[in-house]
Amino acid sequence: MSEYSNRIRKEFAAGDMIRDAGLKTPDDVIRYDNIRYGGDTVFNLLDVYRPKNAADRVLPVIMIVHGGAWVYGDKDVYQFYAMSLAQRGFAVVNFSYRLAPEVKFPAPIEDICSVCRWMAGEHRKYGLDLNNVFAAGDSAGGHLLALFASFLTNKEYRELLRSTYGGSCFGIEDTETGNSMRLKAIALNCGKYDLTRTDNELEMKELFSDLMPEGGTDKEITSVSPLRFVTEAFPPVFLMTCAGDFLKDQAPLMARVLVEKNVPFVFRFYSSADEDLKHVFHCDLRLKSAARCNDDECSFFMELI
Repeated sequence: MSEYSNRIRKEFAAGDMIRDAGLKTPDDVIRYDNIRYGGDTVFNLLDVYRPKNAADRVLPVIMIVHGGAWVYGDKDVYQFYAMSLAQRGFAVVNFSYRLAPEVKFPAPIEDICSVCRWMAGEHRKYGLDLNNVFAAGDSAGGHLLALFASFLTNKEYRELLRSTYGGSCFGIEDTETGNSMRLKAIALNCGKYDLTRTDNELEMKELFSDLMPEGGTDKEITSVSPLRFVTEAFPPVFLMTCAGDFLKDQAPLMARVLVEKNVPFVFRFYSSADEDLKHVFHCDLRLKSAARCNDDECSFFMELI
């Protein structure tokens, strides 16, 4: 592991503990924890959160792809944010995925596919509406979600991944039932979309070296920059950043491509005179701006049902 990745794990963990200190599972949410969806006994686990007042109703789904610079994070770090979305009327699938450098790309994309297969097979048990599946990703999770959406909607990119990583498992259909799903829309929050552009070249090279099988060659980095693979079939997007987001220059790049490809989207830029909004501020449930952003995002999803 690079020195930079090791520092990210320590610093991000400390910050997340402070952010979530004292938070508890809301009384109006029911949770199903630590469900296996793949072969890795540590990272292939997911939780499902549902509003208690929904009883046995089938609900629209939000799948959470967590951030953490590809080397940090798990479902527990995102549990309180995810449960706040469940309070807004969704069944939320919150999962961990295998991290670099212990496991290289395309492991996270494989794991997202595995979660989709799990949903296709278990949707009745947990009241998941496969006709209304949404997803939200932030930071590195926004990057991975944009890549996954490209995988689903761009045949050439799908073939590129399969030809490059031939032994990988990219199917999203449940083999027993034949059920599958598609993304109705996605939310890209404070994400990284052009990996060829960076202000911290040395640090990003360390991350890419940890993430990519060949150490982050130019060819590899180009192949995982989702701006190159957006087509008109890309799902509708809620795209957001904020005044203090160190990746805020990335959102306009994605917006430009979405316009070029005629993909429906809304772009929200959040700022506040009272709150200091930073990268992935929407996960800090103590911020009024976070509630406003999450309301906006869920309203965007609801309007598409």
